[in-house]
This record gives sequence, structure tokens and C-alpha cells, in this order.
Amino acid sequence: MITMPLPDQAVLARRGEIVAALRKIVPGEGVIDAEHERRAFECDGLTAYRQLPMVVVLPETTAQVVEVLRYCSAHDVKVVPRGAGTSLSGGALPLEDGVLLGMGKFKRILDIDITNRCAVVQPGVTNLAITHAVQSHGLYYAPDPSSQIACTIGGNVAENSGGVHCLKYGLTTNNVIGIEMVTIEGEVIRLGGKHFDAPGYDLLGVVVGSEGMLGVVTEVTVRILPTPPGARALMIGFPSVEGAGDCVAAIIGDGVIPGGMEIMDKLAVEAAEAFVHAGYPLDAEALLIVELDGCEAEVDHLIAIVEAIAAKHGATTCRASQSEQERLLFWAGRKAAFPAVGRLSPDYYCMDGTIPRKKIGEVLLAMKQMEAKYGLRVANVFHAGDGNLHPLILYDANQPGELERAEEFGHDILRLCVDVGGVLTGEHGVGVEKRDLMNTMFNESDLNQQQRLKCAFDEKSLLNPGKVFPQLCRCAELGRVHVHAGKLRFPDLPRF
Repeated sequence: MITMPLPDQAVLARRGEIVAALRKIVPGEGVIDAEHERRAFECDGLTAYRQLPMVVVLPETTAQVVEVLRYCSAHDVKVVPRGAGTSLSGGALPLEDGVLLGMGKFKRILDIDITNRCAVVQPGVTNLAITHAVQSHGLYYAPDPSSQIACTIGGNVAENSGGVHCLKYGLTTNNVIGIEMVTIEGEVIRLGGKHFDAPGYDLLGVVVGSEGMLGVVTEVTVRILPTPPGARALMIGFPSVEGAGDCVAAIIGDGVIPGGMEIMDKLAVEAAEAFVHAGYPLDAEALLIVELDGCEAEVDHLIAIVEAIAAKHGATTCRASQSEQERLLFWAGRKAAFPAVGRLSPDYYCMDGTIPRKKIGEVLLAMKQMEAKYGLRVANVFHAGDGNLHPLILYDANQPGELERAEEFGHDILRLCVDVGGVLTGEHGVGVEKRDLMNTMFNESDLNQQQRLKCAFDEKSLLNPGKVFPQLCRCAELGRVHVHAGKLRFPDLPRF
């Protein structure tokens, strides 16, 4: 079960004073104090765990963010930044003795620079809105997480989100070239810009994926790319998930880099087909979707190569899209896989880990064996090209012990990912979900060095504390004296 540090009773005793001070900084409806209104912010996409924030603040300007953070720093008040709340790792889980800083009002696209092929946007702009804003110029924003219709670019920066097309076009970190960020002391800093490289330390690379623990992002400059002249998708069925996994490794090994490459196992295929009616082969144990983009001649050539590789690996069906509408239909099921699986079970636990491509078959087979051990089903949907797994563990929170079994099942999957040479997360982040597994991948020196970096930005550990690191350390004595966080199991938290 997830635990968090004990709340600071001294801060809670000053709650009325803190709320009054914040109202002076963000007037009107910018401060949410009433309990029933704070309920909307009590969890993020990791819905099994909830906790009311002490107060919610919704700033509209960078100047307001600066003043809020200055006040919190001066009065030792913790701050949890939040975007759209779609995080699946508990990255935006609030603290009962902390301010939840919602950035949803920062939703303007500030500049579209066609010449430099970049756009400057506020962090509350949704991922898909960037593409909508530039597509009339024949451009688009490449990272496309499945939640792109709702997730915001600020949250994408915090978690270094990926998506279907990250194999060829990169994660968020490969597509963000500048940010404006406010430190916990209220200092506004700029990292990067419209240029593609900058002198000095790569602090931009440090901040992207830092999960709201180093500062609050108030502006993001992203790369926008030319829309490929053509794209077609192959829908390939296999008699085993191992065969699909081996085919993925063979495609990459042959030098083909698809625009996207995704696997769904039989359970996920059945759910998605019933939801979208994309024409998926229901007799297949695994479905591989491969998208190839470029000029028409290049796409046709690559399709022939992939079809031949799939045949060598035992593919039972192989169908290429014949129109843009059909290509989008192939992807519609994959994009809707998460809500589709929600029809199979009252609850599911969405995991995220990354493994070497050559280990896909081995890991999927091991997960099948774990299903019998835990008595729970798993639907697998993942970014096959970069080995980013998204197992969906089905459970019923109304049945005593099932949530705990689902969590331990998920932990075993993540341990397996590390054992085969992979990592704990690909794009969901660590948050609280994987925090206590960090020492399976990093030793004490590794974790101390990472915390020293956080201390350089946030010496008092006021930004999103209790996340990522399995234990808390005093910055002044880091590496010598450890102060274990007070442990507090969440009470009987309400669940959806």
C-alpha cells in the first residue's frame, strides 16, 4: 500500500492564515477552500488513492505563480503542481498539509513560429491542441500519449510523456526546446529557447521528466514537425504474443524504423474491437500494428519488407490500410484500448515499465504465468517499438484484498522489467506508485546523488515531497544522515 509522510500539524494549525494570504495573491475564485470543492482535486489518474489538499490555488499569470511560491517558501508550506490530473503514477496526488497549484488556466498558445518550426504554449494547453493549431500549415506535434485529448503539455513535460509515435520521433524531451520555470523561491528562469542547442549544462534535460519536483513550468517551447507526405498502417495477427514480440525485434533489427509500432494481446484486442469495430482479427493471440510513413514509394517498399518479416515469424493475418480513413480506424482501437478494457472489469491498474525489445516475448510469457499466481487477468497494450509495456491488471476494489494483489502483481512486473535489463517507467513517471521500488534499480549512492540535484533547486523539499524517492534526506547532511519519512498509510480511501 502507498504511504506518505505524516502531515505537519503546525502548518495545518495555520490553515486559515495561509488561505487568507493566498486569496490576496489570487483573488476571486482562484483559491478553492470549501471541502466539497476540493474533492475534485483529491486524486489524479491513479484513482485508488485519494487525499484532500489543504487548499487549491488556480493562478492565471506567471506573476501570481511567483508570489504563491514565494509565500510558500517563506512560510514552509508544501506545494504540489497539477496539470490536467491524468497522471497514472500519483504524481499529482495532493498533500493534506500542502497547497495544490493547479495550472489549468494557463491554456493559451502564445506564438506559432512557422519559420523556426516551433510553438510557444502555456502548460495548460492540451497535447492535441498543439497539432490542431498548426495542422493547417502542414505541421504537427509528434508526442501523442493516448490521453492526448485531455493531458496538458505541462504534465507531459513533468512526466516526459511519449506515445505511439515516440519510437521514430522521440519523447517529450526530444521535442521540447525551451521552458520558462518558476523556482520555489519565486525566481523566474528560462532554459533553452527557439534554438536547438544552448551553451552550459543541459538543465532543460534535467527539468523534463522531473515530476514537478524542481520548479513550476509556466511556458513551453516545442518543436513542430512537417506532417509526413504519406502514412499507411499494417494490422498483423499472430498465434502467440511471443511471436509478435520477436517480430518487433526483427523489424528494428532489419533497419526499419516505423512511425509507430504497438502490440495488443488477445484480451485487449477483444475489448477494443467490441468498442471501436476496427476489424481486428479476433482469432489472434496478439495484434501488432505497424505504421510506416514517408513518400509513397518509400512506404510501399517498407510495407513489403515488414510483411516478409511478419510471415517469417508466423503471422496468421496481415492487412495494410488502403486509405487514410482505414489507417485511422486501425489506430482507433489502440487509442481507445484503455477505456475499452474498462468495460471488462470494475477497476484496472495501469502499469508502465520498459524492457529491451528482444525480451518482449519472454516478459509477456512471464506475465501470463503471474496471472495464475495472483488470480487476476492482465490485458497488455504497449509501445512495442521502444519496449514500453502498459499491462492493465483487472481487479475489483469491492472485493477485499484484490487491490493489494493487483499492486503486488504490478510490482512483480516492474521487478521483472529491471531484472531483464529494463527500467521502472517509460512515460508515466515514478510518482508514488513506483517510489518504493526505486531501490530495485538504484543503489543508495545513486539515489543520494539524485536527491542532491533536487536539493540544488529545492533545498527545503517543499515541491511535491513524498514522490519519487523511497526515503527523505536532509539536504544539509545528504549522504551521511538519513531521516526516514514518517509513514502513514492512507485511511480507508474512497474509490471509484
